[in-house]
Amino acid sequence: MQDSLYVALSSQIALERRLDTIADNVANASTIGFRATGVKFEDVVSGTGPKSVSFASSGNTYLSNAHGSMTETGNPFDFAIQGDAWFAIETPVGTVMTRDGRFSMNDAGELMSIEGHPVLDSGGAPIQLDPRNGPPKAGADGSLRQGDQLVGAIGLYDFDPGQNFVRYGNSGIVPAHTPEPVTDRSDVGVAQGFLEESNVNPVLEMTRLIMVQRAFENTAALIRQANTTTDDAIKTLGSK
Repeated sequence: MQDSLYVALSSQIALERRLDTIADNVANASTIGFRATGVKFEDVVSGTGPKSVSFASSGNTYLSNAHGSMTETGNPFDFAIQGDAWFAIETPVGTVMTRDGRFSMNDAGELMSIEGHPVLDSGGAPIQLDPRNGPPKAGADGSLRQGDQLVGAIGLYDFDPGQNFVRYGNSGIVPAHTPEPVTDRSDVGVAQGFLEESNVNPVLEMTRLIMVQRAFENTAALIRQANTTTDDAIKTLGSK
């Protein structure tokens, strides 16, 4: 079989993966704290010298580090991170990082994520509030006060998702390594009464979708051409 057929097939596999990420990004264009997925492809070279052939790799996913826009809600249990950091929540699969700051206080006074998971402080412990004293007031450093009393602090973590990360829910990321709490950084903080929107640009993603569709059509045409060439060669050889 011709090398061009293998090259085209590898390209279609790569394009299919890119299509999946675009679809996921578009579906989460309005998800609070969501960060878009990108795919990085590399050439895979087979052979050496003039006989070498370059194939498309299946690609490695990465997370966009662009910040979403900030929306003021006025809800004292809504929090947005300013700067490069993440919230930590405790889930059935372990600690999960998220930029979704839609929190609430349950009847026991625990600060919970929108999915009902405990929000963690910088030491990795669930945050415990006094349910009798109403919503806390948050400082820019994440410290929480009820009345004049300091009752805890929202943990902010330095976290690099790396390649081929694993999502949890819509906006959560399962860390491959233990994240480090942010300390003594003036460029990172918490804004109470705000939420971070998704960083997905729907117009850009639709443009990418059109480009992927055209590329897929081109590779499909290449496959048809390769098959036709092979058929013609077989007919020619068979007639001799």
